[in-house]
Amino acid sequence: MKDLPESLAARLGALRLLAHVLRDGRMLGDGASGLTGPAAARALRLAGLVLRNMGRADDLLKRRLQRQPAARVRDILRLAVVEIFVDGAAPHGVVNDAVAMARGTPRTVKQAGLVNAVLRGLEGCEAEWAALPPPALPAWLRKPLAKAWGRDRLEAIEAAHLIPAPLDLTPKAGVTVEGAEVLPTGSLRLPGGQVSALPGYEAGDWWVQDAAAAMPVRLLGDVAGQRVLDLCAAPGGKTMQLAAGGAQVTALDISEARLRRVADNLARTDLTAEVIAADALEWSPETPFDAVLLDAPCTATGTIRRHPDLPHLREARDVEALTKLQYQLLDRALSFVKPGGRLVFCTCSLLPVEGEHQVSAALKRHPGLTTDSLDPAAFGLPDAAASPHGLRLLPDLWPDLGGMDGFYMAVLRTPS
Repeated sequence: MKDLPESLAARLGALRLLAHVLRDGRMLGDGASGLTGPAAARALRLAGLVLRNMGRADDLLKRRLQRQPAARVRDILRLAVVEIFVDGAAPHGVVNDAVAMARGTPRTVKQAGLVNAVLRGLEGCEAEWAALPPPALPAWLRKPLAKAWGRDRLEAIEAAHLIPAPLDLTPKAGVTVEGAEVLPTGSLRLPGGQVSALPGYEAGDWWVQDAAAAMPVRLLGDVAGQRVLDLCAAPGGKTMQLAAGGAQVTALDISEARLRRVADNLARTDLTAEVIAADALEWSPETPFDAVLLDAPCTATGTIRRHPDLPHLREARDVEALTKLQYQLLDRALSFVKPGGRLVFCTCSLLPVEGEHQVSAALKRHPGLTTDSLDPAAFGLPDAAASPHGLRLLPDLWPDLGGMDGFYMAVLRTPS
């Protein structure tokens, strides 16, 4: 792609990334666009926009197609529609590149005329686009969410997924970042930007962490001097929070590769933790901890606004395997807590089966186990975050502030 204009190279890179997700079933971040520098960043951003708006693009296109075109042509059309109606790109350049991309392979060259005709026929369709509803979540996820939160809340969540997530930072004590909004929970929020170019990055004054993801550690309050275990610790945001609060932190994760990122983050922020690569279901500490934080593996459906590829990759069968693992990890983690100590259990999932239900079941399995009563207002959260045994955060909270990831969290206290 070296001799191509940057705009066309980025669009071709976006097509490769879309195929990587939609046909190969791999995460968007794992994809190779074949590009570097600004073109690679643009390709990744465009592919994310398409995945976020794909349902709307398909609705608009199906009214203009007599039959479904080849997969690559369908992606070319989706990309063009999203660039025009979401990204605000000049239609002339978008259409020309779309036709060029169709002509670029033997399998699609004969459909270049179709691409040209369909896209040129979209002139003046802004109102039709604006009237399209947000893309619906897949049925395996939509049905339990409607049951749990109601149809109106479900639709509000789907609408929230259309809006790309802002950039949230967790600062060290006393740190401010120019231009950042201070959220009620204490996180800093920026509309976006290149992370490594922001003031305070090299100095390690802060780290990137969604406001919702920063909440579980805050439930523990003052951790100075306490021995705290961070289970499933990578990429290390919660480990850094605990270390910055003065805790003696042990960060454990099954993935050595992901733990290297934890170590890098600790080094940049000049924070200290013991880092251990091990399977939590097999590892045991020499002595129990004052507190344990378990951010359990889950469907990550609470991060769809940040990872729009997830609805295209997860399946209903993933839920059963993950809830079984959460059950096992929760019981194992409780055995690491000293009598009268605390365990924060959390998942970045929208599903009650991965949150509220797990805690309710644990309370039945473990006599004497209790949960702390949590007042949302005490943590800078709206009253709507109140939930059985803990706090429930959903993407439609804080609509005037830019939303947040979906999370469930609870503080369990072992008997003395």
